[in-house]
Amino acid sequence: MIVVTGATGNVGRSLVQVLAAGGERVTATSRTITDADVPEGVRHRTADLTDAESLRSVLDGADALFLQNGGASAHLLNPHEILDVAKAGGVRRVVLLSSQGVATRPRSASHGGTARLIEDAVRGSGMSWTILRPGGFNSNAYAWAEPVRAHRSVAAPFGDVGLPTVDPDDIAEVAAVALREDGHDGRIYELTGPAPSTPRQRAAAIGEALGEPVRFVEQTREEARAEMLRFMPEAVVETTLAILGDPTGAEQRVSPDVGRVLGRAPRSFADWARRYVGAFR
Repeated sequence: MIVVTGATGNVGRSLVQVLAAGGERVTATSRTITDADVPEGVRHRTADLTDAESLRSVLDGADALFLQNGGASAHLLNPHEILDVAKAGGVRRVVLLSSQGVATRPRSASHGGTARLIEDAVRGSGMSWTILRPGGFNSNAYAWAEPVRAHRSVAAPFGDVGLPTVDPDDIAEVAAVALREDGHDGRIYELTGPAPSTPRQRAAAIGEALGEPVRFVEQTREEARAEMLRFMPEAVVETTLAILGDPTGAEQRVSPDVGRVLGRAPRSFADWARRYVGAFR
């Protein structure tokens, strides 16, 4: 049995679907999961990664674990306790969803430091492990859904700075391979899209998927900062703006790892926009 944490998120939800379609026994878990969140026949249980004991009954009898790194709650996790519970339940293989920031922003607690601590715990767990380090997600564009629906416009800073954002469905497919197949133990995969795209280009791709133009409005750094501070801590905002506006060469590099694992090129942002255009209608 494979346990998928974060099963209502952009990666976890897709991973559950991929595994279930492949005939795997899956337990999907998150803090708020319901029948509506999983395919028919998939076992689901509520649990909280910040409370390792809540995972004990979920992990009992499992062979493999997809461990989401907690996202905004990552600093509240005790990864050693989670992994101890996993081992006690019989888990032998862990695939960790980490962050590119471990390598590119190691001095940032929000983007690299905390994720590094979780990675270190996984590497020292005594279990087989694979670490996935994606960059920015294509699904971050969901933040634009309301203004696109309301008035077919997008506001964002750094309109012509490109990053190779990755399709969460590609992350899920790589995770499924690492969970089910041998040959991925001890590997760290950096996951990106096939080419850098800019916010202006991503807005245009949403417009193409909709069949009508989406106007791009470039924010100043300060306008974007003020907006982000409404829902992000200041340290996270500053690092996010640095990545978006002045990315390092490593953050702009296209990784070959999706292609190496899946045997096909990663999907583009335009591919993602066409599949999820319903969110913007």
